[in-house]
Amino acid sequence: MSTPAPKGTGSITPSEGAKYARIMGVGGYRPERVVMNSEIIEAIDSSDEWIQERSGIKSRRFAAKDETVVDMSVEATREALKASGLEASDVDAVVVATVTHPYQTPAAAPILADRLGIRGAAFDISAACAGYCHAVSLASDMVRGGSARHVLVVGVEKLSDFTDPTDRGSAFIFGDGAGAAIVGPSDVPAIGPTVWGSDGSQWKTISQRDSWVEVRDGDLGWPAIGMQGQSVFRWAVWGMAPVAQKALDAAGVRAEDLDAFIPHQANMRIIDAMIKQLKLPSDIPVARDIAETANTSAASIPLATERMLREGEVPHGGLALQIGFGAGLVYAAQVVVLP
Repeated sequence: MSTPAPKGTGSITPSEGAKYARIMGVGGYRPERVVMNSEIIEAIDSSDEWIQERSGIKSRRFAAKDETVVDMSVEATREALKASGLEASDVDAVVVATVTHPYQTPAAAPILADRLGIRGAAFDISAACAGYCHAVSLASDMVRGGSARHVLVVGVEKLSDFTDPTDRGSAFIFGDGAGAAIVGPSDVPAIGPTVWGSDGSQWKTISQRDSWVEVRDGDLGWPAIGMQGQSVFRWAVWGMAPVAQKALDAAGVRAEDLDAFIPHQANMRIIDAMIKQLKLPSDIPVARDIAETANTSAASIPLATERMLREGEVPHGGLALQIGFGAGLVYAAQVVVLP
């Protein structure tokens, strides 16, 4: 039997998108409860001084017991919509970056969309601490490709549910929160090329210690996230500055052109090492929110961006280099124009 030939009588009409995309506005939500290091140290036989010296963390926010990643996302989204001058009805797609939505399915995004009255596409991505930068890249491509005009991007985590309070290597690291951004069309380039990648050979360095199957079989409670601190530190310090530099080069921007550097808030020493390797001028504001928010994974970059803009630390319309990196191991970086 011969293979049939295509009819050749029809052709696909391509979608038409915007020439460029930009972040139109950002919003943030920080849970009410502030947890100082003093609440953490007894269970891990540590001290406030040790935690601050090791990570730069002084405090973090924990969500209420009945507060979900969707609840936090709603609050952050409302702020982002307000900053963008848009209504929820203007949003065509929702992308949520999270690793702490406690359901394998459904994703958090459709539930969030329903809470907001949105009926557009809605899906989650799992890229840990690099999730927000991944989602911004996807949203930019969606706007430029014509599959959406306005995309809601949310980075949100409730890591307090997935933290072992007795684990000396990780109990002090994590916090909760949500950051949101609206990505829409632009007349000028405002989201630079994304430099991203992964090294799955090192997946065990940051991972959920037990699979859901092991949790079920062993009645282990919440599956905590563990970390091989020194391995992660070395990877981040020596591997991520070159990625950040590639993002600058891809955007045609020099370090001295930046108005802000907004790295993932993983560790203060990692941030300091990246500044040194990138040779950033001392007058460029650098996000150091980890001191008060700890590591909020996918939420850390949008939360820091929102605060820096709200407090007037960085200018609206300025250039910012953002980079996320974490479990996977995965990473992503891009230069963006601040909304």
